[in-house]
Amino acid sequence: MREIFSWTAGIFLAVFLAFWFTYFVGLRTTVIGVSMEPGLTNGQGILVNRISYRIVSPKAGDVIVFLPNGNENAHYYVKRVVAVPGQTVLISDGVLYVDGKAYGDEDMDLIAAPGIAENEIRLGTDEYFVLGDNCNNSEDSRSANIGPVHKSTIIGKAWFHFSNGQEGWGLVR
Repeated sequence: MREIFSWTAGIFLAVFLAFWFTYFVGLRTTVIGVSMEPGLTNGQGILVNRISYRIVSPKAGDVIVFLPNGNENAHYYVKRVVAVPGQTVLISDGVLYVDGKAYGDEDMDLIAAPGIAENEIRLGTDEYFVLGDNCNNSEDSRSANIGPVHKSTIIGKAWFHFSNGQEGWGLVR
């Protein structure tokens, strides 16, 4: 009887801590659109760590959740950081250059529309350049109405995704 009570209390505590962590430290939101495919799909739920960027700054490769221009009425955007403060960004002939070096690998799709990155952009203090993984179907920092993302508008780091029907749960890569 004591062992059953111990297991029940342990399970209850784990569920309570998971709920508390998600509610107070994290955020659950949904990916809207196809801009992050194939890694994250339209309608897929993700968990966001709202605390980490109070301690450290986002780095290239992180998937972040932000409000475009801090607009509280907009839905959360989910994009990948490709350049951090102080770096330069340029998209030329479909290739993204960060500090003059080609970003990504040879399997990366050519970027059809460079947007504002057609001319070299130097990121200011607390500015990040973000792109969707499916960059030819993404509204991101190339768009004049979004532009570089300010740290103050970043909600947190996407770190866990729920099942999308084809793929199970897992860490956001």
